[in-house]
Amino acid sequence: MERIERIHSLHRILSASRYPVTVQRLQEDLECSRATVYRDLAYLRDYLMAPVVGNGEAGFRYDHSEGERFELPGLWLSSEELHSLLAAQQLLIRSGGGVLSNALAPLQHRIEKLLDEHAGGRRVPVERVRVIPHRTRKLDETSFRIVATAVLDRKQLSFEYRARSTDEQTRRLVSPQRLTHYRENWYLDAWDHNREALRSFAVDRISAAKLGEQAAQDVADDQLDSHLASSYGIFSGTPKGWATILFSPKAARWVADEHWHSQQQGRYLPDGRYELKVPYSAGRELLMDVMHYGSDAEIVEPPVLREQARALLQLALSNYDR
Repeated sequence: MERIERIHSLHRILSASRYPVTVQRLQEDLECSRATVYRDLAYLRDYLMAPVVGNGEAGFRYDHSEGERFELPGLWLSSEELHSLLAAQQLLIRSGGGVLSNALAPLQHRIEKLLDEHAGGRRVPVERVRVIPHRTRKLDETSFRIVATAVLDRKQLSFEYRARSTDEQTRRLVSPQRLTHYRENWYLDAWDHNREALRSFAVDRISAAKLGEQAAQDVADDQLDSHLASSYGIFSGTPKGWATILFSPKAARWVADEHWHSQQQGRYLPDGRYELKVPYSAGRELLMDVMHYGSDAEIVEPPVLREQARALLQLALSNYDR
């Protein structure tokens, strides 16, 4: 955790606590050493003029007579909060001119006001911070609206679906469960009546969508989470097993800070390489992410996934042997 985020978190803890907070708890919450806790408390009290009172034995808190009035100066938003606000703001801007403009204008003003408040009254030059979409796909807006309506109104849905992997087009009848926004694109999680199983569909591959009259068959949340969120990425399902990937010392600096899966396991090896283990069901997306690292990544296990990676790399190499 960077210092600015630690100070922000420390301020939140002290503001919310009615009783002194021990140094041990602050160490655990801030994920830092005892010495760092004391340095951050001193910085908060001496440089930011926070009403910190207490000692290392009894713990620390804000003086109740002043704590409610104290606010951190400047832009004290976490990286996630800032990203969320700016992403929402820029999404609203991109919708400009449409039927939503007037309805969303108050929300736009509230976001700008919130940014200004966290900047201590100064204007926040939001044009200096950008949220750039990456590899978004073009959607058929009519199909998207019908899909979203089916999800929210709990109606069955039929559509033409062209699979990206095979380019085969089929007609599907589904009971929509959830809309998922993942890696800048939309996916429909649904019960496929033809295959009698849960499936995820890329909405950009859906066409000729038609809202049905029959009520959608609901699937329990725990079943959805177990099937669609237990494995790697959007290509989810019951995990087949665990994949083990080794990254070079150079790539290790990046991968060690990345979130691949909620159950991932990672460790540095004595030679500086990084070993990452993730559960997976279908290997396609995992292979794509591993190959993003090129020669700095190697799939060790399972053997079948390693062979798939070898085959893909050989096919890629053949394009340069012509």
